[in-house]
Amino acid sequence: MQYVELANGQKIPALGLGTWKLNDGVAREAVYAALEIGYRHIDCAWIYENESDVGAALTAGINEGLCQRDDLFVTSKLWNDRHRAADVAPALKGTLADLQLDHLDLYLIHWPVAQQSGVPRPETAADFLTLDQAPLAETWQAMQQCVDAGLCRNIGISNFSAQKITSLIEETGITPACNQVESHPYLQQNELFEFCTAHRIAFTAYSPLGSGDRPDGMKQENEPALFADPVLQKIADSYSVTVAQVMLAWAVTRGSIAIPKSANRQRMADNFAAAALQLSDDDMTAIAALDRHHRYVDGTFWELPDGPYTVANLWDEEKPAVDHVDSGS
Repeated sequence: MQYVELANGQKIPALGLGTWKLNDGVAREAVYAALEIGYRHIDCAWIYENESDVGAALTAGINEGLCQRDDLFVTSKLWNDRHRAADVAPALKGTLADLQLDHLDLYLIHWPVAQQSGVPRPETAADFLTLDQAPLAETWQAMQQCVDAGLCRNIGISNFSAQKITSLIEETGITPACNQVESHPYLQQNELFEFCTAHRIAFTAYSPLGSGDRPDGMKQENEPALFADPVLQKIADSYSVTVAQVMLAWAVTRGSIAIPKSANRQRMADNFAAAALQLSDDDMTAIAALDRHHRYVDGTFWELPDGPYTVANLWDEEKPAVDHVDSGS
């Protein structure tokens, strides 16, 4: 397995198991199978509503000798209705109880979106808090206090633009360990990837295979079919591997982390093996030309009438790229 080194010298396995959409008890079986296959990086979130099942699998794996706690890299995420500073540590402690762990390896702010306490899924604009009412910098400082208290080893963010990361660092002096965003050959996020690399922020790709099984309400008409791309298929055929393995190998080869989700043991094994697939420079150049800047998880679900969040202000793509930021501590 290849690893990505964080700024503090700790290492993340470059290929992990995502657990989004593993519901109705499936997560327990999937995570246990992943540990048997050799996965040591497990990505979780409170909003996935399966952390107790993940925790049961981790505990079983440790107790049965499949792995030791120190072998594992476990990530979870703070949900949007816990952004108030006073809510951060209790949220993390709840996740730790569900996962049956005494600390996380990485804790992320899931979205740069804030909601009223106790409202996990907003239905009206009143369910939101603006980022003036719940400043990201205050949430971030509370996350750092969790590191200081030994509840997690690293903190990071998810779905953050370079502009939001810049503001976070400038306001707090604390650089994220990691930024987790959607990334695949049709959404390569090169400028954001380069920004993160320049500031020693690990770049984790969620939905690295395009998340074709995401809820229907998150799908758009006439989406590009990532798995049907002829360039990816040609590369896959040249190595006698699957298109999925090519996409994961691309992510790892460029220096990012990928966290594909699967509950199918054979697909999990194939995904895990992709970390060892060495793509040529010509392959990487061919895949680089596929970028369409197409988001499958586009953030439109945060747009409610009269609400404070829009796709434009979520991704900050109407603004120029950021070239420099003081890294802080």
